[in-house]
Amino acid sequence: MSLVTDPARPAVVEAPGTPPARRRGSFGFNTISTREKVLRYVLLVFVLLITIGPFLWQLSTSLKGSGEDIYTRIPRLLPAEPTFEHYGAVADTIPVWDYAKNSLVVAVLVVGGNVIGASLAGFALSRLQFRGRRLVLGLFLATLVLPGEVTIISQYVTVREFGLANTLFGVALPGMIGALNVLLMYNAFRSLPVEVDHAAIVDGANAWQRFVYIGLPSVRGTISVVAIFAFIGAWDDFLWPLIVLTDPDKYTLTVGLQYLSGTFSNNPRLIAAGTMIAFIPIVIVFATLQRFFFKGVEEGAVKT
Repeated sequence: MSLVTDPARPAVVEAPGTPPARRRGSFGFNTISTREKVLRYVLLVFVLLITIGPFLWQLSTSLKGSGEDIYTRIPRLLPAEPTFEHYGAVADTIPVWDYAKNSLVVAVLVVGGNVIGASLAGFALSRLQFRGRRLVLGLFLATLVLPGEVTIISQYVTVREFGLANTLFGVALPGMIGALNVLLMYNAFRSLPVEVDHAAIVDGANAWQRFVYIGLPSVRGTISVVAIFAFIGAWDDFLWPLIVLTDPDKYTLTVGLQYLSGTFSNNPRLIAAGTMIAFIPIVIVFATLQRFFFKGVEEGAVKT
C-alpha cells in the first residue's frame, strides 16, 4: 500500500493497483462528459422548437402586412414591416370581446368550482375517516381512464334535462370539479404530517377548522396548479361549447373564432391574430400564478 500526501488535505491511503483516473478524482457519479452535455442541449433545443416554434410562427404571421408573402420557400420569422392592423380587423369582423367575456365567465365558474370542490373532496379523502373512502378514491381514479368523448353524450343529456342547454353555466357545469384536480389536492393534503391533525383535534378543532386554518394555508401552491389547469382547460375547450351552445351571442372565444376561418379562409393573418388574442389571457393567468406553480408541484410530489 502507498501513502499519498497533499499539503492541502489529509493523507489518503490507497490500495495497490488503484487506477490513476480514480486516484486523481477526474470522474465520478456527478460528472457529466462533454458529449453528454452537447446531447442534452441538442435535445433541449429540439423540444424548444417543437413547443415554442408554432407559437412564434403564429405571432409572426399575425404581424405580417397584407403585401408580405407568408408562403415563401425560405420561411421568414421576422416580419419585414410589422403591423397590428389584423388585430383590429379581427374585432371588426367578429364580436371578439363579447366572445372573450363569455369565455371568461365560463373560466371563472370552472376555476371556482375546482378550487372549492376539489379542495373539499381532496381534504375529505385524505384526512377524514369514513366508510367507503377507498371506494370513492378508486372511482376518481377510474374516471381518469375514460376519455372525455365517451361521456360527452351523457353529459349533454344531463345538462339538457336540467334546462341548462344553450347557457354558459351549462358549458361550465361538467368541468367544475375535475377528477384529476381532486387527486392533486388529495395528494397535497396527504403529504401533510398526521401529527398536526392530531394536535388540532386535541385542541378541540373540528374538521372544518382543520380544513380552513391548517389544510388550505399549507397547499396554496397546489391550489394555484389546480386553478391554472382549470382555467386553461375551460378557456381552450372547443368541442363541448360547440355542442351545448346554439345562440351565436353566447359563443365562447374558441367557438367564435371559427368564423374567421370560414369567412376569411384565404387570409391566415386574421386567424393568427385571433389565436394570439385567445392566447393572451392564458399568459396573464400563468404569469400571475407561476410563482406558486412550482411550489405546488413540489407539494404534490414530496411527502413530508
